[in-house]
Amino acid sequence: MIRVVLGHHGALLRGALATVMSQEENLEVPAEVESAQGVVAAVARTKPDVVVLDASLADELVSAGLCEPRPGTGLLILIDRDAVSRTCLEFARLAPRIGFIATDASTAELVEAVRSVAKGEPVIDPVVALAALRAEPNPLTGREQEVLRLVSTGATGQEIAHRLNLSSGTVRNYLSHILAKVGARSRIEAVLKAQEAGWI
Repeated sequence: MIRVVLGHHGALLRGALATVMSQEENLEVPAEVESAQGVVAAVARTKPDVVVLDASLADELVSAGLCEPRPGTGLLILIDRDAVSRTCLEFARLAPRIGFIATDASTAELVEAVRSVAKGEPVIDPVVALAALRAEPNPLTGREQEVLRLVSTGATGQEIAHRLNLSSGTVRNYLSHILAKVGARSRIEAVLKAQEAGWI
């Protein structure tokens, strides 16, 4: 029996996907969750063979530092081919325990992908593979990415310092380095450039 934890922000789609998978032979969905924390708790509680996530939830898990590969557990990410994120590109390098399938795939393709990931076989959408090959290396350090993600939410320098337990001066230094690395003249321009490149 292949046990699947399903993480998806959309309640309607999450329920439909869980129903489809539960009706398949040798597949069961012991947990459906809508948040990053919920995924972590469900994985710890149910010890699934495969975790199926929408791409935005995968981004949240990485941003929060919560997504570490578990031995014996595969990860299948549902991606929009028009919005391949940096998270997807980073995960792509972890195949075969990590797989990708487009959001417009058929239910039969989804089920087959789950079975393949459970067996440790690679499942990578061609669009993601091509994007990974063409992607420029991320010049930002992990901490710089954290700072810029907070900037993208509208957080001020003081708020960023508080959230990351840094001094205001250190945050200013990080922002200065970020602007230089991405070739931007303002924080907003830095966010836009980094998002477009898939760096945050």
